Amino acid sequence: MNWMARTLGSSVGRKMLVALTGLGLLGFVITHMLGNLQLFLGPEALNSYAKSLKDLGGLLWVARGGLIVMFVVHVGLALKLAAENRAARPDRYEVPGRVQSTLGARSMVLTGLMILLVVLYHLAHFTWGITNPEHTTYVEAVMTPTGPVNRHDVYTMVVLGFQQPLIAGLYIAAMALLCVHLSHGVQSVFQSLGLNHPKYEPTLHKLGLGLAWIIFIGNTSMPVAVLAGLVDLPAGA
Repeated sequence: MNWMARTLGSSVGRKMLVALTGLGLLGFVITHMLGNLQLFLGPEALNSYAKSLKDLGGLLWVARGGLIVMFVVHVGLALKLAAENRAARPDRYEVPGRVQSTLGARSMVLTGLMILLVVLYHLAHFTWGITNPEHTTYVEAVMTPTGPVNRHDVYTMVVLGFQQPLIAGLYIAAMALLCVHLSHGVQSVFQSLGLNHPKYEPTLHKLGLGLAWIIFIGNTSMPVAVLAGLVDLPAGA
């Protein structure tokens, strides 16, 4: 507790916590994307993956709780640091120093808040069943050694969701925001942890851009494929 108090009491410590929670959230984003990409393998693969997560039971809720804590800490401390930076520079520079500043660096707070809103919508859509409750009612019967068992038909839910251009467009726009956020965020993690060096800065910049584009292409490939008719519901569904 004393360590946590000291960490939160200094701007350097707060930056380190933002960096560490950012790394944790990045790991979740990549894992989540790899799991969802099983959409291209068909209903059996995606629905089995979803059921395997649900079968974790209490462990799944522990993981969800950890993600919520990381997200709250990451966003809360990032907003606090941004407010402190503004308070330390109440007057704008006569000549804005944006020559070497990237779009990602200038918009970290804005893109972070927009991503938060989209995450809440994503939960309301696919997890809580608030925005499209009809999508959460689809189940399929699968045969097990003990007999037929109903499981949630995530494949149908995702396809029906992305067949709506407005919903698909929202997710594509959200991934663009995430791409902009990560393009600077990955590099700033190393700086906040004291691991940055002018010698490695170009490499870290390319790493951030590369990861951002991989995540953008991977996540947007799903709504784009559904809209294009490359992924559809099974015949007779």
